[in-house]
Amino acid sequence: MSARKQTQLIYILAASHSGSTLLASLLASHPQICTAGELKLTSLGDVSQYRCSCRALIDQCPFWQAVRANMFRRGFSFSIGEAGTHFSSGASQYIGRLLRPLHRGRILEHMRDLALALSPTWQSQFPIIQARNAALAASICECSGKPVIVDSSKIALRLKYLLRNPALSIKVVRLVRDGRGVALTYTDPAAFADAKDPHLRGGGMGGDRQGERLSFAEATWEWRRSTEEADSVIRTLSQDQWTEVHYEDLCARPKETLDRLFRFIDVVPVQGPTHLGSEENHIIGNGMRFDMASEVRLDDRWKSNLGAHDLRIFDEIAGPLSRRLGYA
Repeated sequence: MSARKQTQLIYILAASHSGSTLLASLLASHPQICTAGELKLTSLGDVSQYRCSCRALIDQCPFWQAVRANMFRRGFSFSIGEAGTHFSSGASQYIGRLLRPLHRGRILEHMRDLALALSPTWQSQFPIIQARNAALAASICECSGKPVIVDSSKIALRLKYLLRNPALSIKVVRLVRDGRGVALTYTDPAAFADAKDPHLRGGGMGGDRQGERLSFAEATWEWRRSTEEADSVIRTLSQDQWTEVHYEDLCARPKETLDRLFRFIDVVPVQGPTHLGSEENHIIGNGMRFDMASEVRLDDRWKSNLGAHDLRIFDEIAGPLSRRLGYA
């Protein structure tokens, strides 16, 4: 397929809770860029109670109704709860096991691909999932009237397969955040990585997310593994395919940081101050999408919530990696 017919997609690669919702929303302030958040469309819970960032129930949101109609015109039935855009959608037990490990370098990924190739189910499902991803990206662009879309799904393995989609032209923004701040969010997602209003947490269904809490050691390992996975997939990309941005820089210097990203994406930087307009977007993903303010603010609560014992644990598990990324 020619580049002229491709949909331009910007993929945010990051550990979860690194500020991807903020970054996607800021990028979508550009008149040529849209976002709907995480296009993998998983972990939505009870879809009948799930709310779009515009606060409408997702099934009643006019934008998502328009996307559904657009998908139908492209030959796809579509519902948020069964989007079929995650690469493990409809996976057999065999495929599910093969897709579970994180991205871990060329040799291991080659072995994964060889094992998947032995599955007739994967061979038949993979092109369909790719086609649905391309159609969804194109539909959202058409419904928003913007030619570039940001996918904030973050997962490196998803990126690996999207890069093989001939209908997508992909550039990658690797988003890095201080691992101490990310690890804190994993210890209590409701308090540190969700909507301030308890009724809007869990996608609008409420709840305390107790079952997702990790110990601080587990949380640190989670950040380390996700970061190492991002390292692994970045090594497969050419230098012009990706760029890196730190969450802290985005918050401290949003205009300067966004201008650099817009140039990387190959759109003209916007004039005037940066702004957030969550109600103008229709975002799926982190509950903090409900709390977007016009001003960009740094979340550094880890500095007051982590004690000396926590910091020692973090340094033992992830200190060298953290320092390599520029965090003292």
